[in-house]
Amino acid sequence: MKLNIKKLTMSVLCASLLAGLAGCDSFLGELKPLDKVSGDQLTLSDGGMKALLANIYTRVPMEDFTYRPFSGFNCRYYDGVNGTSNIAFLTDEAYRSEGDGSVGPETFSYWSGAYSDIRQVNLFLESVETSLSEGNISEADAARYKGEGYFVRAYVYFALAKRYGGVPLIDHAQDKDYVPGDESSIKVPRSTEKETWEFILADCDRAAGSLPEQLGSSDRYRASKWAALALKSRAALFAASVAKYSSRAPLAGDAVTQQLVGMNASDADAFYKACIDASENIINNSGKSLYMPNPSSAAEAAKNYQQIFLSDPDEEVIFSRAYLDGTVYSSQGHSYSQNYVLSQVNSGGALRYGRFSPSLDLVDTYEDYADDGSGSSAPVVTRTDGKETPVAKVAEGNVNVADPYVHYATPYGPFENKDARLLASVIVPGSSFGGTQIILQGGIISADGKCSIYSNDPFVGKDGKTYYGLGGQTSSSASGFFNLGGSEDGNYPTSGFSVRKYMEEFSPISGSNNASTTAYIDIRLPEIYLNYAEAVAESGQGSTAAAKNLLNAIRHRAAHTDDIEATLDNVLKERRVELAFEGKRYWDLIRRREMHTLFDQYKRSVLIPVLDLRSTTPDYIFVRAYAHGDERKNGLTFQSQSYYASIPGITTSGLVQNPGY
Repeated sequence: MKLNIKKLTMSVLCASLLAGLAGCDSFLGELKPLDKVSGDQLTLSDGGMKALLANIYTRVPMEDFTYRPFSGFNCRYYDGVNGTSNIAFLTDEAYRSEGDGSVGPETFSYWSGAYSDIRQVNLFLESVETSLSEGNISEADAARYKGEGYFVRAYVYFALAKRYGGVPLIDHAQDKDYVPGDESSIKVPRSTEKETWEFILADCDRAAGSLPEQLGSSDRYRASKWAALALKSRAALFAASVAKYSSRAPLAGDAVTQQLVGMNASDADAFYKACIDASENIINNSGKSLYMPNPSSAAEAAKNYQQIFLSDPDEEVIFSRAYLDGTVYSSQGHSYSQNYVLSQVNSGGALRYGRFSPSLDLVDTYEDYADDGSGSSAPVVTRTDGKETPVAKVAEGNVNVADPYVHYATPYGPFENKDARLLASVIVPGSSFGGTQIILQGGIISADGKCSIYSNDPFVGKDGKTYYGLGGQTSSSASGFFNLGGSEDGNYPTSGFSVRKYMEEFSPISGSNNASTTAYIDIRLPEIYLNYAEAVAESGQGSTAAAKNLLNAIRHRAAHTDDIEATLDNVLKERRVELAFEGKRYWDLIRRREMHTLFDQYKRSVLIPVLDLRSTTPDYIFVRAYAHGDERKNGLTFQSQSYYASIPGITTSGLVQNPGY
């Protein structure tokens, strides 16, 4: 077996090493110029095997900072406003600030690239065997390398299965299978969806059986036993949900009758059991714990929670990806902070900024600190009569200032008692970022009662001062709603909120693309807690008492003092708020087959802070409205066929196509 890597130069492989295994500086000292090393020679030393391993890690299809649902994985380039897209924008969590978005599905094809990656992993696994048999690496190193190969292969197949259902399963390099002139000799038909999920879980088990339990600080971005079991927990829950809820979105066609897509409801319990077992193993044996689990106050809880995503703490994080400054190391960084920093604090001069608008739908989901044991969400209160219905077409003058709106002395008023995780994840009106008070204002009521929405018209208050409709005289002195409908409207959030989670609040934000180095946390312990609790609630297996304890441990870390029951509704609500903006909501809606019922001409909601000048001392009302882009499209709809993507190249491959294509 020969690995065709002769064209890989030293600079390319070093970039792969640094991006995929950042922190493993010891690897670099062992490498020789790879443009002068044959594929076979790389298996002759541990350093060469580590170079191959680094290449394998770049194959992990992680939906991280460089993933764009319209372009694919590892997209660091700018392709119009879409270039700043985020998987949260395909859900009810958030939308692109200019509003010209959709709710899915992804529009790139993850097929040929995935099978190229699978081939590379299979070749790598064979290289490990070769290197071991020739005495070039130790048994321990070989076991670890194989575990990492199985982990990456499971991850790739997971990415395929959740998009396509059952897929061809190839567990070895097919070089020896090929009969010259007979392409059919290496054609592999689709396996059933159930068989595909079972293969993924088996690879996770293979990985867990070979990987170390603990990682050193120099290789903490490599997979451990717990990362493999965490991937199993995630994949098993996905499979169980598809099995249980396939009937919610009935599909028809050959792929259905052959069970290439969809599963029987009776298949669900085995997958729920696999999720429970993998999760229990991590919870009981990994030594992982929640970061700062016992805050003394809600303010401390917010600070601690925000810090998780800036410091990547080892006690809670199970698997993450590191970055290097892309302005120094060949675009190996990312542009998350540059794309989403607000205009008031855009000191680095980012050209595309403020392009993340969290929805009121999400903000309303968080609790307050009533802590009455119900775990109920606490929607933002805007009216005294309880009629919290969005106003349609607010820009057309439909806001009635005589309606019984609640008046708040400050724009921060509605959020003073809200869950710490909201304030650590979302920049709300009147809050601060890096010491600057953020102005997110979308309208003004003049002293004589005229209401102006989405306009920066000036008005003189009864105190003789001049006020502006959007909160500042210029677009750099306020942060929201400017240029709505204009060419640069994407630079200003239009929901009344912006994103805080993962934002580099406490260090200068460079204006250069790919200069951010904040690590992306792919799997952390609270997800495992919630996977366990959901699997217990859905299947009746496992321990209800343990599920309740885990659910409430997460809430107590957020400074809640009560205990709530681990009902399915409570678990799913907690999942939304704990994992907000972490790429989970879209796939939760997909696996539970809820996307098409939620997004059926659905309009996401926003909150417009309006300065009221009718009193001597100005105060604020808050108007519920619809996201302007959703309203312009008369709502957004997700088609049932989009639960599975179209398989490309079926004319050549002979594979059965998915329903609806």
